Amino acid sequence: MKLKKLLVLVAAVSLMISITACGSKTNNANSATNAPAATNATESNTPATDEPAADDTAIVPEDGAELFIWESKDEMAFTNEIVKQFEEKYGVKVKVEELAPPDQVGRLTTDGPSGLAADVLIIPHDHLGNAATSGLLLANDVFAEETTKNNTESSIVASTYDGTLYGYPRAAETTALFYNKSLLPEPPKSFDDVIAFAKTYNDVKNKKYALMWETGNMYFNYPFIASSGGYLFGNNGTNKDDMGLANDGAIEGLKVYQSLVDILPIKSGDINPDIKRGLFNSGDVAMDINGPWELAGYKEALGDNLGVAPVPTVAGKTAITFSGMKIYVVNSFTKYPNAAKLFANFASDKNAQLLLNEKVGSIPTNLEALESDQIKNDPFVSGFAEQAKNSQPMPSIPEMSNVWAPVNAALPEIWNNKADPKTAMEKAIKQITDLNNGAAE
Repeated sequence: MKLKKLLVLVAAVSLMISITACGSKTNNANSATNAPAATNATESNTPATDEPAADDTAIVPEDGAELFIWESKDEMAFTNEIVKQFEEKYGVKVKVEELAPPDQVGRLTTDGPSGLAADVLIIPHDHLGNAATSGLLLANDVFAEETTKNNTESSIVASTYDGTLYGYPRAAETTALFYNKSLLPEPPKSFDDVIAFAKTYNDVKNKKYALMWETGNMYFNYPFIASSGGYLFGNNGTNKDDMGLANDGAIEGLKVYQSLVDILPIKSGDINPDIKRGLFNSGDVAMDINGPWELAGYKEALGDNLGVAPVPTVAGKTAITFSGMKIYVVNSFTKYPNAAKLFANFASDKNAQLLLNEKVGSIPTNLEALESDQIKNDPFVSGFAEQAKNSQPMPSIPEMSNVWAPVNAALPEIWNNKADPKTAMEKAIKQITDLNNGAAE
């Protein structure tokens, strides 16, 4: 807590220095716009704190509050509906702008101090540590007890950093195997089964493939790293100095990954979500490793022919996928912390999570929602839930942000250029280590 306060104060002091350096004189009103807002409603130049509100039950939106939020393109249908409900209940106008969740912390870093960032963001939980240590977020204090009681333990762990709850969980995610039952009545149990099916189904000249997934993206390829014993960071993702990306288990799985280019002879850079989605919907791709955000569209395209199953085994080992939580967080620079916290709580409660499931097929974290008929009787969501039992939460330490680019560069080397997996991953580890130590340019 002391560290966070210090970071917020440092942010405020840095802002003052920046303003002075620009030669502009600011009045109190401008300062209030640029400085992190206080937890309570009164406009103040004092940086926001994470101290609980005096009366947690009496939180009300600030007079004249207006909110600005960011939302992904794929989930805009949900947000438009939940915003409408929130505006009707609280009388607070909400403006929505499209921005992919993985990009939101970066925008908050640059736009937060100038008052241009969203009041409420949606971030993948692995971005939480970086944002929290930079003093960019307000703690989930007012609704902490309610949030903790109503959601799964893993979602609360994912929403917490260094002992402080910041997030408001809204959905769980992991990858699974979508398959077209009209082409493949039963899902494959192993990648050997996938290869066997590909030999009967593939028609490369006509762009028909048994399986397609984003081969250059670490998120979708974690089963090839983790299933035989590889890992990102040791000690449950908290030890930045222990990386298992090139241990014997990781290399065993990555050799399986590399062998699959024989049944999917496409450069990794030529596979993107739009191409893959179109081919799967048209029946030219029989299987797709993907997340629940594609569920609504795939159901519409394939109807009863859509199936969802766990990812096939890798080298005889149960496939281990990443699991992640999408969480709302509140910008520490918001002018309207009460309204922002109310929105984050409202848009992540049981009813909101069921609405999100209805709109995009998400997996709830709310315990009551998970027990509802809407979820329990859904064969697709239950398919993801089965895979989730064999998933690992993405690490949320700040160093996690240094992993993506090096590994996402190593995978295409292995896939496109037949690079030795161990050499490629050792290079990635060196790059990650340099970034962690601030040695990279």
